[in-house]
Amino acid sequence: MGPLIGITTQPRTVVSSAGEIYANTLTHTYSDSVLRAGGVPVLLAPVPEPRIPALLDRLDGLVLSGGGDLDPARYGSRADETCYGIDFDRDAFELAMARLAHRRKLPTLAICRGLQVVNVALGGTLYVDIPTEIGSMEHTVIGEGVWERHQHVKVEDESRVAEAVQVNDLMVNSIHHQAVKDLAPGLRPVAWADDGVIEAVQHDDDEWDLLAVQWHPEYLGDRDDIHSHRLFDALIAAASA
Repeated sequence: MGPLIGITTQPRTVVSSAGEIYANTLTHTYSDSVLRAGGVPVLLAPVPEPRIPALLDRLDGLVLSGGGDLDPARYGSRADETCYGIDFDRDAFELAMARLAHRRKLPTLAICRGLQVVNVALGGTLYVDIPTEIGSMEHTVIGEGVWERHQHVKVEDESRVAEAVQVNDLMVNSIHHQAVKDLAPGLRPVAWADDGVIEAVQHDDDEWDLLAVQWHPEYLGDRDDIHSHRLFDALIAAASA
């Protein structure tokens, strides 16, 4: 059947038979990417923290998906007018999931917000807004641009990400206005945009199969980008081991 891969969902207002209603959603690009790589996607709605261990007992791997911002209060900062999509339940769920995935050495692919979740969960901080704090406008492409490789990223040789994608120079998409500021203990940067923004991290614990990237391989993979496919392939291989 293939390994079961849990994918965290994003809360959104959708149109239903009852009118507009709050729903836990996921774009097809995530589940399609897991299916293509040989896994079985399982969509994860937030559950109370005491129930998370039993949930992870049933999973072989985890995708921490992209979406709205983490509440800056989670890392000792303050939200401003650039923040969007903050959701208390999602933050609490994913931060707890990341900590427990680390303790259990659960194979994990963290994408965009997911990378930020891992960093904050383990004790790091974020830039609340890249344009105002760093001055770069290169990371907030949306619309049709999400499907295109428009940003150069340099990847550290022999890092987990380089081993997965099999190159150390990449063109990726960039859809984020927040980024890693202070790295959590145990994490180190392994990829950077040309303006110095951290675009991937890994953990010093070699037993944890963590791939954490700031770009969106699920979108690029939908356009048959081989390097994006390889990130999901690496997750499925680790989850199958």
